[in-house]
Amino acid sequence: MSKGLRVLILSVALLLVFGGSVAILLRVLPSPHTEQDYLVAGGVATLVTMLALFVVLITTWVKAPDVFYRKRDNTTNKSEE
Repeated sequence: MSKGLRVLILSVALLLVFGGSVAILLRVLPSPHTEQDYLVAGGVATLVTMLALFVVLITTWVKAPDVFYRKRDNTTNKSEE
């Protein structure tokens, strides 16, 4: 599968996650909706979408074992002694 196709699939999936999140949140929030309701729904949907993107990128494209931290070398400088 080419890289361009992967990016396209990921983009479409994230758009669906965003749209689904907004739809669910607007169903859960009581009607009639105010401007603040739309602001909250959009903000939470953005957070959910960014978390989904983070999880997908960490689990698929970033394969390094030390993604969040790097082990320090245990060697000390012996020439200073």
